[in-house]
Amino acid sequence: MATFKKYEDRHGNERWSFQAYLGIDPATGKSVKTTRRGFKYKKEAQLAMNRLQVSFDQKGLQHPQHMTYQQAYDGWLTEYVNTVRESTLVKTTGYFKNHILPAFGKRRIDKITIPYTQSVVNGWAKDMTKYKTILNYAGAVFQYAIKLDVIEKDPTKLVVRPAIKQTVNKDNWVNFYDKNELNRFLACLANEDEQHGNHQANTLFRLLAFTGIRKGEALALTWQDIDFTKHTLNINKALTRGKNSRLYVHFPKTVNSVRLLDIDAETCKILRKWQLYQREYLLMLGYNAKSNAEQLIFSNSKNTFLQPSKIRIWLMHVINKYHLKYITVHGLRHTHASLLFEAGATIKEVQDRLGHSDVKTTMDIYTHVSKYARKETASKFSQYINAKQ
Repeated sequence: MATFKKYEDRHGNERWSFQAYLGIDPATGKSVKTTRRGFKYKKEAQLAMNRLQVSFDQKGLQHPQHMTYQQAYDGWLTEYVNTVRESTLVKTTGYFKNHILPAFGKRRIDKITIPYTQSVVNGWAKDMTKYKTILNYAGAVFQYAIKLDVIEKDPTKLVVRPAIKQTVNKDNWVNFYDKNELNRFLACLANEDEQHGNHQANTLFRLLAFTGIRKGEALALTWQDIDFTKHTLNINKALTRGKNSRLYVHFPKTVNSVRLLDIDAETCKILRKWQLYQREYLLMLGYNAKSNAEQLIFSNSKNTFLQPSKIRIWLMHVINKYHLKYITVHGLRHTHASLLFEAGATIKEVQDRLGHSDVKTTMDIYTHVSKYARKETASKFSQYINAKQ
């Protein structure tokens, strides 16, 4: 038998608790009652109560005060797994496996102190620029333990978060090409295409640079997504990696990622040329091209998903062979954004074209581009002022 109550936590948030009679502890012969707090919804509290009752009926009374962080994580994960995409789950469990569990896993969760947690956080901050993401995930397990009434406080909420030190190298290196650098990159690609027949790489990099789409979005495209008459590209899915490195297509989490992009005539021409060549290439490999709805624009020699790592290999080959400035594949997306700003596009226009759900992401690129352009801007101003009338 259980009673459920609604209350407000110390932050004024509405929460649910329950008090339940579970039965008789066979070890002591005493009645077992328990209280759990911190549930966001009544249904969540009821579900936890039912699980607790089943666990008691099967295993008898468990002593949560002896729970390790690993055990709390295992319980938290059973709930978390149903709330996120497979690709997000893989990334999250990687954070725990590589960083969080080695630090906390074997320790009793009620014995993990603030000073110890602070020392762990300091180590993360020293080695990782995105340590706050890992800290937030570590805190989620402590919050789960609070909900089970195992602990009272979350030590991750009480530590000082170290400032992230910016290195000189990070300020000097910018992960995008300016107009001249992009034109040289495209010329080198065209040369590779002409001399060595790497049509797919030439087409892919041209599309990334002239649309700003994400690598995963490009690798999920089928020919049905392109309208050669209207010169448009429909972005509605992305390739991602799931459990056991499995590649699969997923659909965007936000409406911002679904978008219809205009593409220039030259890019359309290059895409059409690649489509015709792809059919011949697949026939040579013993495959028939699939229907436009199913045929991937970019595929491997078995006509299945192209490995994302292959794109980096192609990019590094061109950069090293022609001694170009180093950028990442994602840098082509930044290149597109920076040149849009240079061409006079508004922040809102760039946000919509790149599919950013948060304008802050677009603003960060704009700020980065602005810093890079400061010297050139100052030079232009000086030339203008000193120009002879």
